[in-house]
Amino acid sequence: MAPLFYVCSLAKKAIVVVDELSAQLGEMLVMLQCCGISSGYFVLKNYITPEKLQPLLKGTILENYKFVVDETTILREELLVEATKTGTPKTKNNTGTVPVDHAFNVKGIGTVILGVVADGIVQKHDKMNVFPGTKTTQIRSIQKNDNEFNSAEEGDRVGLALKNIKVDDVDRGTVLTNDTTCKASNKIQSPASLIKYWSTPIMDGMVLHLGHWMQVLKCKVEAVNEGSDWRKPKLTLSLEKEIVHYPNDRAILMYLEGGKLRVIGTIELP
Repeated sequence: MAPLFYVCSLAKKAIVVVDELSAQLGEMLVMLQCCGISSGYFVLKNYITPEKLQPLLKGTILENYKFVVDETTILREELLVEATKTGTPKTKNNTGTVPVDHAFNVKGIGTVILGVVADGIVQKHDKMNVFPGTKTTQIRSIQKNDNEFNSAEEGDRVGLALKNIKVDDVDRGTVLTNDTTCKASNKIQSPASLIKYWSTPIMDGMVLHLGHWMQVLKCKVEAVNEGSDWRKPKLTLSLEKEIVHYPNDRAILMYLEGGKLRVIGTIELP
């Protein structure tokens, strides 16, 4: 479940290769819907037609995805044309946030992390907070596609060489940020939204997993207020460790004991 979430969590666009209509495909489509990825392509194989897939997409943001032929060069050209139309991401106050994907030590350089800039802009020599926790670090250098840059912005895949931090302090899920609105929470009391395919109400004591950026954290349901609609409950969750987020971010709710359907909905972070 975690690899599927990581693939979708920081994506802006999806390419979905469909070679059979299966429960696994259904779970992928639900994950894309919950992550809000409204733009993408379907590549159909094994004589699957758009008419066979469209009933699964009805009423979802995936209805806007484009069907394309199974030809890599044609899809590449279309993506390149789209890339030329993409504007520069907006930055706020020259701050930025980078969830860590991988971290390792490079001889003569020190700690290096790989990740995607989730928001804003990061610049060489920026001082960054290391969440969760109270440690700080400084960006020694920035690489994109093995080339040196002075800055990186939202959507860039980066390698950051860091000062004054050990590799053990920045594993997957750690977040580097100099945005003062970014926060860490170990208890959440917020409204949730369950998908239409999920058939039972959330119950006290259930163990769920919460996904946000490169974090997938176990949590326990401490209280449920269903109100007038059990698919729109207010949940109180206790997490195994702090989850890092901006106020009002959306996180993905997963129930790993759910059999063929493990993506159950979303929750608003405080």
